[in-house]
Amino acid sequence: MPIIQGFLYVLDPSHFPFLLLGVIGGIIVGAIPGLTGSVGIILLLPFIYYLDVSTAIVMLCGMFCGAIYGGSISAILISTPGTPSAAATVLDGYPLAQKGEAGKAIGVATIASATGGLISTFCLMFIAPQLASVALKFGPEEYFALMIFGLTIIASVSGKSLVKGLIAGFLGLLIATVGLDPVTGYARFSFNIPNLMRGFTTLPVLIGLFAISQIFIQLEEKILKERVIHPEQKITNVLPSFKELKKLFTIIIPASFLGTFIGIIPGTGGTIAAFLAYNEAKRWSKEPETFGKGNIMGVAAPEAANNGTTGGAMVPLLSLGIPGDAVTAVMLGALILIGIRPGPLLFREHPEIINPIFAGMFLANVLILILGLLSIKLFPKVLKTPDSILFPIIFVLCFLGAFSLSNSVYDMLIALIFGIIGYIMRKNDFPVAPVVLGVILGPIVEDELGRALIISHGNWRVLFQSPIAIFFYIISILSLLYSLKRQFPVPKK
Repeated sequence: MPIIQGFLYVLDPSHFPFLLLGVIGGIIVGAIPGLTGSVGIILLLPFIYYLDVSTAIVMLCGMFCGAIYGGSISAILISTPGTPSAAATVLDGYPLAQKGEAGKAIGVATIASATGGLISTFCLMFIAPQLASVALKFGPEEYFALMIFGLTIIASVSGKSLVKGLIAGFLGLLIATVGLDPVTGYARFSFNIPNLMRGFTTLPVLIGLFAISQIFIQLEEKILKERVIHPEQKITNVLPSFKELKKLFTIIIPASFLGTFIGIIPGTGGTIAAFLAYNEAKRWSKEPETFGKGNIMGVAAPEAANNGTTGGAMVPLLSLGIPGDAVTAVMLGALILIGIRPGPLLFREHPEIINPIFAGMFLANVLILILGLLSIKLFPKVLKTPDSILFPIIFVLCFLGAFSLSNSVYDMLIALIFGIIGYIMRKNDFPVAPVVLGVILGPIVEDELGRALIISHGNWRVLFQSPIAIFFYIISILSLLYSLKRQFPVPKK
């Protein structure tokens, strides 16, 4: 069976250590407040760039899964979610820690996270190939319509202000136009600067917008106010009883499926899934008044849901080439950098990487369960890493990553410039994810539009003659309308 071959590939002694490193690195990155899965994946890029493609993707999957789980550790121990998707875990996780049950809370979070990840991986195995089965019907016009739908996700990931999100998205599209026109070969916005003729390389832009800008924000907070010292937790009673476990699984399994479904919908992500699952757990509980005061169900539900989005978010990424959230947007850029273009043709053109991805996601969640339970007593020590050690290391890794792609100091300068741009955007509440979507999807839209018009000899009507293209235009409009409705809700009479 092909899936067995995928497991044999990942478990090979020359490949498995990279998955293990990815998971461990993801847990550490996720546990440290301020460092998200996006930053972790970006820090990995210089190292995976020279690996075998399948090994590189497996390592990225390990980082992705590990970082989502890692956010729960700091949420429980110090009331600070390591990643945004762990925000709901704080509500009951930290009260449990204050009661002296931090070990039990982390144990339940570990079990729920692994279960959510495993269920979502099984869903990924069955759903993604079915979506990709229409690959043979995709031409330039269908790809163009699909990427237009991808760009409408900018409205969904715009945060509190749709206007600011759209401005950020258009900035990303503008950045993508710098360099040589893919159809005519003319230089655009290069100002006779040779380096600008090749445009802005994706990796330095991602490093700057996500990693360096985040370091600037963290340094500013460190300078303006002293770091809050949280009391060290004593980790005891890690595993729940068998009776408690049976009760927990009545909420973990539904929450895992809910998270998977939310993850499949582009523009949603782990934060939305976690709060929805938390709300449903509270609604169906016989003791809703105990939520927010240390109910273990309030830890299990959001952790199962936010880890459920990992496999769910990979469904549109692999089968359609559309990222489900900010982390998968960065992963899309990472895949393109290593020579893989996700989308409908991925399953036909690169079948050799599909089963290692499935096996890697499955084994990553098994490793989360094993490493999480074995390392619970080490987590408080990880969270006490001094900023004076952590930030310089990350800063150096960022610049080394930008330099390593083409051994260019110019790329290091680009990373710094976009780090400053990202810092200014964050300080003024402009979301960064829409810029990334514009930078990554913009060139693809332009390429497919040019290809469709060349084939049709300049006939624009070809863009609206395919049923598949029309379908994507319709859901693009629905996506925009949904975002507008969410941004400007109709007042109740």
